[in-house]
Amino acid sequence: MNIKINNIALDIPVGTSLLQAAGMAGIEIPTMCFGGEDYHNHPSCMVCVVKDAKTGKLLPSCATPAEEGMEILTGDEEVIQARREALELLMSDHVGDCEAPCRVACPAFMDIPRMNRLIADGKMEEALRVVRQEIALPLILGYICPAPCEKVCRRASVDAAVSICQLKKFVAAKDLINNKPHFPEKQKPSGKKVAIVGSGPAGLACAFHLVEAGHQVVIFEQQDKAGGALLQIPTSRLPYEVLSAEVNWLRDFGVEFRPGQTITREVLNDKIRPQYDAVVLATGLRQSDMGFLADFKKTDTSPIADPETCETPVSGIFACGSIIREQKMAVKSLAQGKLAAQSVNAFLKGQKPVPVKRQFNSKFGKLKPEEIAEYLKESVEGGRLEPGDGDLKGFSPAEARSEAQRCLHCDCRKVDNCKLRTYSDLYQVDRRKYADGSRNSITKNFSHSTIVYEAEKCIRCGLCIEIAKAETKLAGLSFIGRGFTVKVDIPFDRSLEEALQTTALKCAELCPTGAIAKKMESENIIA
Repeated sequence: MNIKINNIALDIPVGTSLLQAAGMAGIEIPTMCFGGEDYHNHPSCMVCVVKDAKTGKLLPSCATPAEEGMEILTGDEEVIQARREALELLMSDHVGDCEAPCRVACPAFMDIPRMNRLIADGKMEEALRVVRQEIALPLILGYICPAPCEKVCRRASVDAAVSICQLKKFVAAKDLINNKPHFPEKQKPSGKKVAIVGSGPAGLACAFHLVEAGHQVVIFEQQDKAGGALLQIPTSRLPYEVLSAEVNWLRDFGVEFRPGQTITREVLNDKIRPQYDAVVLATGLRQSDMGFLADFKKTDTSPIADPETCETPVSGIFACGSIIREQKMAVKSLAQGKLAAQSVNAFLKGQKPVPVKRQFNSKFGKLKPEEIAEYLKESVEGGRLEPGDGDLKGFSPAEARSEAQRCLHCDCRKVDNCKLRTYSDLYQVDRRKYADGSRNSITKNFSHSTIVYEAEKCIRCGLCIEIAKAETKLAGLSFIGRGFTVKVDIPFDRSLEEALQTTALKCAELCPTGAIAKKMESENIIA
């Protein structure tokens, strides 16, 4: 047969679906309920719709056979809108978080649930790696961070929030007192040099991430000691030896410090800029003697730099931290230091820095009373622990593991490969468009040895039912109910283990959401 897709002429075999034909032309069409050629699919999600240009009809490409002479469009505005509405309808009945509330509340967007799982498993060095992906000074923050993450922790609905800040402090303290502290792997040396003016939290964080990216970094500091605004914190709250330890760690990692350096307009323009490929201004709150800042401001009221990219109007000059806008929390300064490092790294590669965009995030709000028991299934009983006699008067390893196990793990097990999230982000879905203010209660089935089933994340695509049909025994899942009450469940009062004896992992692999997902290591320990 001869058809056209997006005006591309194709000669295809009889019986070819429009989805298959698009694939032959190298055109990707989003699918959720389609599990591949091995399984019969039910075109229920309607995310794969395409348009018949001759009739104007919208067709599910996964289940529509191509016909001679068809002219198909896969990306016009009507198709895009139809896919968006299909996703919004699916989201209206989807109850689950993509990211845990604690991570969303963290200004540095640290993967807190993952850190907790690794600590619970006794994998302290791996936990530290997760922390340092976003936070350059975890030990310091363990002392001074006001912990906005703990204020939204759902464990507080049970007894008290997980001691996230103390857990972060624990892995950092355990590492820094070692004779061989862990250093992240650096990228290959770039041959580029970056000057950072100011050694406060934003400057230190920026330096860390730039060295990690393979650049040579020098920090110029007016005072005799590094730390900037951190030095103004009373030692009763932040002991100087803690600040000094992390500064020394950065020095050992590769950051060069030059204290006692007053940077004037002349020094900046005549000495620093000619010798460095990029400059980052991280001087903290603006001072009256910082006349050189006028070079980077359009007006007296305009910010010195774009808060989303840290770029100043002068090419190659960036700024971060309180010099742009006063930061009340050090963790926010650290986050902006990383943002500046990302923009500088892009600039040094000849690329245009772009704002960091957070991926689509589904969230359902507070737990209902009946849902607390469901979340405790992947946690442990017991209230919040107070640190004992561990390193730097923090947690001992046993205490840290016990506290980490209190985490309810509100994040999705498929946070990185959920099709519903990926396409909701791609099509800029309004997750609340069809929400009516009510929602179903979350349930978590942990009875299977290798998977978890969360029914309220299910989009009823039927893929798991088709996969389980390959069983030769009485096994599998089934559609139960009719109309709006239909759900995928276990028939005949069987257990999940009986229902999915040999196909559990295949169901978890092909499930387009986090409804059926593989258990994590710590869940097997706790279960």
